[in-house]
Amino acid sequence: MQFNPVTFAIPVFVALIVAELLWARRRQPRAYESRDTATSLAIGLGSTVAGGLTAAAVLAMLVWAHSATPLSIGWAWWAWPLCFVLDDLAYYTFHRSAHRVRWFWASHVNHHSSQHYNLSTALRQSWTGFFAASFIFRLPLAFAGFEPGMILACGGFNLIYQFWIHTESIKRMPHWFEAVMNTPSHHRVHHAVNARYLDRNYAGTFIIWDKLFGTFAAEDDADQIRYGIVHQIGSFNPLKVVFHEWLAIARDVWRAPWRHKLSYLWREPGWSHDGSRETSDMIRRRWNAAATDQKD
Repeated sequence: MQFNPVTFAIPVFVALIVAELLWARRRQPRAYESRDTATSLAIGLGSTVAGGLTAAAVLAMLVWAHSATPLSIGWAWWAWPLCFVLDDLAYYTFHRSAHRVRWFWASHVNHHSSQHYNLSTALRQSWTGFFAASFIFRLPLAFAGFEPGMILACGGFNLIYQFWIHTESIKRMPHWFEAVMNTPSHHRVHHAVNARYLDRNYAGTFIIWDKLFGTFAAEDDADQIRYGIVHQIGSFNPLKVVFHEWLAIARDVWRAPWRHKLSYLWREPGWSHDGSRETSDMIRRRWNAAATDQKD
């Protein structure tokens, strides 16, 4: 039986959501919206079902990769923290790809679909991650000799950590903590649609990856964060939230000239062969140009 720590954390997630909801009613009424929260809960339930249906296949992939390598790290105590750190690096790689490659974005976009930012938003996990082959980012750990069960357990603990950072009720953590760990402040930046914040702070647990690879942005209290995606969905229908980008990809591939069809799968979200849309890089460049003109 595969150990999944997330299963045991679900009651804690629910209790914390209820606690934050009660807090928000008195301190920040706009933090929660009933239809938005219901959508988050429905997507969270669906992702749990989808994960359960594909768990055996993911485990089989990791077992295959582990059996294909002569390396074997085993279950030594020191392998656990090492696996956790390397799994977090693998998560950073996946997460960055999920924002820069439209195929992976189609599976990830539902996590960013809410225009509210609260603990229930964390439940908006993918239904289509297995279809998108997002598991490939953890295969190198198995090839490196880490036990498949250890990899999946570390991935589960990583996901548990990320739950609490989906909140506006915590402004800043101590400076030393903000310097190393992912925090609500850092992750609010990641969920923002403000031009300065687009495609920043991909971290799971450790913000050091963003600082090392040049994708870090600090939260600026003078620039109030707006949440969601660049082109808001405008729907609380869980099916539309989960599948809308896959349908959009299918339309684009169908209509595009043959030489551009694959580009609509592997280029960044917002790319178009005729330049009629904007990518996040284009939006940021336009914002930087406007900011420079204002200074002049």
